[in-house]
Amino acid sequence: MPIDRRSILSAGIGAGIGAGLSGVAANAGPRSEHERLAAAEVPSAAELGLKPGSTQDQSRALQAAIDEAANRGAPLLLPPGRFRTARLQLRPGTRIIGTARSTTLEFIGGPAFLAGEGDGITLEGLVLDGGYQRLDLGQANALISLKKSRGIALRDLDVTRSIANGIALEGCAGSVSDCTVTAALMAGIHSLDATGLAISHNRVADCANNGIQMWRSEAGEDGSVVSGNRIERIRADGGGTGQNGNGINAFRAGGVLITGNRISDCAYSAIRGNSSSDIQMIANSCARLGEVALYAEFAFQGALIASNLVDTAATGISVTNFNEGGRLAVVQSNILRNLFRREQEPEDKRGEGIAVEVDAAVTGNVIENAPTAGLVIGSGAWLREIVASGNLIRKARVGILVSSHPGVGACLLANNMISGATDGSIRAMDGSGRATGPELVGGATAGGRLSLAGNLAV
Repeated sequence: MPIDRRSILSAGIGAGIGAGLSGVAANAGPRSEHERLAAAEVPSAAELGLKPGSTQDQSRALQAAIDEAANRGAPLLLPPGRFRTARLQLRPGTRIIGTARSTTLEFIGGPAFLAGEGDGITLEGLVLDGGYQRLDLGQANALISLKKSRGIALRDLDVTRSIANGIALEGCAGSVSDCTVTAALMAGIHSLDATGLAISHNRVADCANNGIQMWRSEAGEDGSVVSGNRIERIRADGGGTGQNGNGINAFRAGGVLITGNRISDCAYSAIRGNSSSDIQMIANSCARLGEVALYAEFAFQGALIASNLVDTAATGISVTNFNEGGRLAVVQSNILRNLFRREQEPEDKRGEGIAVEVDAAVTGNVIENAPTAGLVIGSGAWLREIVASGNLIRKARVGILVSSHPGVGACLLANNMISGATDGSIRAMDGSGRATGPELVGGATAGGRLSLAGNLAV
């Protein structure tokens, strides 16, 4: 049945829907748009020209309804059911609202699935099943692909089985919230060149490369907020040495706040900031990571890593790559436990609690069970102006390792407690990362470049 003016209005997308409910709304008090729409009569699939469960391509009927709703500046409320469709184009102002995740759009293949450009695009309450159907990656690299869109709202969606990313946003502002993104063969949620984006309270799981990616074409201010997400079981099918396999990956994205997330079972890192200045990793819960749990690396200036909990990783926290311009960090009040060594790796075995190189304060952390060292300061000649104070290190092979290269800068170790270290509490470290020389816990060495005060070994 073709879409006509009468069926569009009966579907609840005409402007008159609000007037029909105004009396009820006045008695019931303020309600959200979704609640007002839900209170309206939900049309049958036939009224929308759709056939739930049909194996036919229903793209034309869906596109006609989307276009008419956008023309009227009204939302399109879709009924329950499963509908097979190819590409659907989302115009500025498009609002598609499913029925509490009982409306499923099943992709049958094509250059794109849901693709749009322009402001004010809203998707809510839908299940989007990609079925691992082929996409034209030159046109769209995700089941939902939006570009240059401000005020987007993607909420309460179930996005699954994408041959590429689950959701891809380029030059976008707005929010992605309360969604479930699973089984993507690239990343769950990918953002490029965001202009004010919040990604919150989503579940991202079983993706092939990264969970959430915050990337920029060139290094610069991004300012996205990634909060309260649950990310689990992220693989690294694309290979590499850390660009894949991360729960959250920030690349060239400055000023990103990553807070309150639960991240577990990732092949590499829970959070990896690469060339991302002024990054904040605060109050995240991280477990079972294959490499460094919280990583700030390469060309960045400014990293705040505070109040996180890491249980089981090859290294808890690493702030590194001064040779590439990486510098300036505070690592504070974290709990890091059950670190392990990757004995199968020929060189990069780790087993460290916290590793820092230059211009950093490491304070008030608790580190337990570090088979290489609790705290590693410097790497060869890369050591400058480090303060490590008030840390508790328990059950490490070496409590604190400090680079002994003759060209290193100043380091202050004060008021740290080291308990149960089996190969020295504070020791110098050679260029290969091995402990060398005597126990240092009781004094100062290296012509005043290393100062030790008030440290306690028990």
